[in-house]
Amino acid sequence: MTVTNLFSCSPALAAYLIFLTALLGLAMGSFLNCLAWRLAHGESVARGRSHCTACGHILGPLDLIPVFSWLFLQGRCRYCGEKISPRYPAAELLAALVYLTVVWKCGLSLDTLRFLLLFSLLLALSLVDLEVGLIPDRLLVAGGLGWLLLALPDSERSALLLRGGLGAAALFVPMLLLVLTADHLAGRETMGGGDLKLLALLGLYFGWQQGLLLLIFSCLLGLGLATLLGKAKPGTAFPFGPALAAAAWLVFLVGEPILTWYFSLFF
Repeated sequence: MTVTNLFSCSPALAAYLIFLTALLGLAMGSFLNCLAWRLAHGESVARGRSHCTACGHILGPLDLIPVFSWLFLQGRCRYCGEKISPRYPAAELLAALVYLTVVWKCGLSLDTLRFLLLFSLLLALSLVDLEVGLIPDRLLVAGGLGWLLLALPDSERSALLLRGGLGAAALFVPMLLLVLTADHLAGRETMGGGDLKLLALLGLYFGWQQGLLLLIFSCLLGLGLATLLGKAKPGTAFPFGPALAAAAWLVFLVGEPILTWYFSLFF
């Protein structure tokens, strides 16, 4: 069922789905914030209750309401008064927005599950990368396994597997050769291994054509991010994962019409 048919059948159903999707996005944003913090600081992601990152006090239900708890507490911990980073409500709102765009574009389909999984992992790894400059392998593995499992029940399984495999190879292999060459010439690491593995993962989901467009977008966004972080000088390391994640969302939204327009210039 396409998203147009779904939303045209009943305005009440459309409003209900929008509400549920936004609520799910906010809740997942809160969870992904916690997941990212624990990965960045070496805490278990499966055990232990949510706690203040400053004083360690266990948080109660009223402290864990996405966005509203932060606003109600005026951005401070209820127990120690330490400031709570605005990254938490910002990530929750961003997750809600991304979830809404996925449901709006994909409707009720396996693609919805694929891209909800992908963008959830991209948000978590972006938060980790921004904080400690590392892309956790376990998130990349989860993304790859999730893509494979969701490909198996697809009616176009063979074509999807071929498209994904070609996309992963088309992004990973040339970039690996380019990075190895650049590392040799510069005498230093020019791109982290996590970024290369993330490119391969994105190739699975987007294929080689949209994947190459994603790579172009990520370079432009990476320059902007480096400038914003004050790390635009040559040789200065900066987290590239968030730029790849933002480029993936941009390609998800507008990649197909851009490629259609581009190919129409030649055919």
